[in-house]
Amino acid sequence: MRRTALLLLAFAALPAQAATVLHCERLFDARSGRVLGAHTVVVRDGRIASVQPGRAEVPDATAVDLAGRTCLPGWTDLHVHLGSQSGPQSYSEGFRLDPVDFAYRSVGYARSTLLAGFTSVRDLGGEVAPHLRDAIEQGLVEGPRIFAAGKSIATTGGHADPTNGYNSMLSHLLGPPGPTEGVINSVDDARQAVRQRYKDGSDVIKITATGGVLSYARSGDAPQFTVDEIQAVVDTAKDYGYTVAAHAHGTEGMKRAVLAGVTSIEHGTHMTDEVMRLMREHGTWYVPTLYAGRFVAEKAAEPGYFPEIVRPKAATIGAQIQETAARAYRAGVKIAFGTDQGVGPHGDNAREFLYMVEAGIPAAYALQAATVHAATVLGVDDQGAIETGHRADIIAVPGDPVADIAAVLDVQFVMKDGEIYKSP
Repeated sequence: MRRTALLLLAFAALPAQAATVLHCERLFDARSGRVLGAHTVVVRDGRIASVQPGRAEVPDATAVDLAGRTCLPGWTDLHVHLGSQSGPQSYSEGFRLDPVDFAYRSVGYARSTLLAGFTSVRDLGGEVAPHLRDAIEQGLVEGPRIFAAGKSIATTGGHADPTNGYNSMLSHLLGPPGPTEGVINSVDDARQAVRQRYKDGSDVIKITATGGVLSYARSGDAPQFTVDEIQAVVDTAKDYGYTVAAHAHGTEGMKRAVLAGVTSIEHGTHMTDEVMRLMREHGTWYVPTLYAGRFVAEKAAEPGYFPEIVRPKAATIGAQIQETAARAYRAGVKIAFGTDQGVGPHGDNAREFLYMVEAGIPAAYALQAATVHAATVLGVDDQGAIETGHRADIIAVPGDPVADIAAVLDVQFVMKDGEIYKSP
């Protein structure tokens, strides 16, 4: 007891870490969606120590003057793939490059994402992401906080079957992928695949409930799991404290995923009024990924950018997502922010805000989608708002982004966990 008391006295005698004080001309209140007047935010030990209206001076603190700017909580993109970025060579690179090549590329992608104002991301599919997450947490590289799914879970021939497009000889040599590789065909397989993701260190589970746009397969919207299989994924995920995100374009696949209890529907291209009603009843979130839809629709017009089996899907499915998001918002479906970046260039994530506003979603709601809504989807309660005790994830843009959403494209200040990565 005497030794403990001496240790406590010794720690008490240590000087407190110097505070950083942000003088914000305006502050976005993510809870209410309103832009407030001048505020002083005091940061200490990676956390927000206090938030005070007006300009308050704090002795012995490092002050950052953000005059002319609005401070916001750092944004979260709930759907990225930091291990890759699409291009005309993407499909052949999977055969020519090693995992280490993709890992090196991901370092630059992560830094670009952080400097664009995204202090957290949910990486929904990619074996690089858990390792990149750990490197960022260890301070080896710069990037956003990553909630990593690792390998997505699919069915044979499904959107995340890693052997799609292989010739018969290669398929014969490698053999059919199973739950370890994230490919399932039964309830037991589903449980094993989730447990494998736990073993691999994933933070969230991602399933491909329907076909996809960019996979080397004909259908972009056919359902690819039974309800029982998805239910087994969801139930097993709950055992490990995981949420489940469901990639889904087609109506039937969405219905099965919502009824089985997934946390979010990603893309949702062919979402019907019935699906929207089910999502409201079950509290399911919608992550539209408008950027990806716009991007693939544009690139489908470029000969050679996508394989011919992919081009028709990209041209038809991608163009519909924005209209679906508009209807979903009007119908009262809960919307959170995600881009599917990796389809488009990393670091350009904020353009999603502009597309949301184009779809008729108010700018304030779009900003909430990337802050408090995203935190709710992730199941965390210490980020997404500039409040005392929260992580010091704070960004600043010029002017008032609620009045002019284009301001989000000019992020001039980025702080994550109290560390400044970008400053005016």
